[in-house]
Amino acid sequence: MGFDVSGKTVLITGANRGIGKAFLESMLKAGAGKVYAAVRNPASVNDLVESTEGRVVAVPLDLANEDSIIAAANSVGEVDIVINNAGVLKISDPFSENAFEALDYEIDVNVKGLIRMARAFAPLLEKSSGVFAQLNSVASLRCFADFTTYCASKAAAYSVTQALHDLLQPKGVRVISVHPGPILTDMGNEAGLTEIAEPPELVAEGFLKALSNDDYHVFPDTMAKNFWQAYKAFAQGVVEPQAQEG
Repeated sequence: MGFDVSGKTVLITGANRGIGKAFLESMLKAGAGKVYAAVRNPASVNDLVESTEGRVVAVPLDLANEDSIIAAANSVGEVDIVINNAGVLKISDPFSENAFEALDYEIDVNVKGLIRMARAFAPLLEKSSGVFAQLNSVASLRCFADFTTYCASKAAAYSVTQALHDLLQPKGVRVISVHPGPILTDMGNEAGLTEIAEPPELVAEGFLKALSNDDYHVFPDTMAKNFWQAYKAFAQGVVEPQAQEG
């Protein structure tokens, strides 16, 4: 049975730009009653707050700071959809001088941040029979050498996402794993992917379709769809049944 966004309360990390902002705008268009923009700097979403007549509410949240996440969960109180979109990327391969520093940083935000979010918000989502969505990547499945540490963190995040699916599904919480390829965002530009990047709206549209279709995986853009064609049999034959049996 599909999930109807109309009237629902949504929280999105990193909602001030890029894919997060596209998520926010798509949730509003789909009829969400309230969208919490969970960002490190609440002032960065002032324009969105002022232009939406109270439907967007800024909430301070830093994925590297567990106290801020717990405070955000307590502040929100009730939520139907949590989209953990925020993440970080460093250009680093195993031989880079900053390899360990980059890996520590990316693991702290992209992996530990995911776990912190799940621990804080799962109890709220259990009450609402809600949805927890994690922004993973095609890099969760295939390492790109120049971005080795980022890919490692996204592979780990996907592993955690699978565990969350197994653990939360029996409690009535849907978990959705979103795997975009190169997307036209500040992060994509910094990574030198501008020429092949696609609009962030594709990711938000893919997520809405997944909500309607009860899909677990989302591969929204051209590169991602190519990955899905190669990965689909394994995902549906091994990963998804494992989650269903969990």
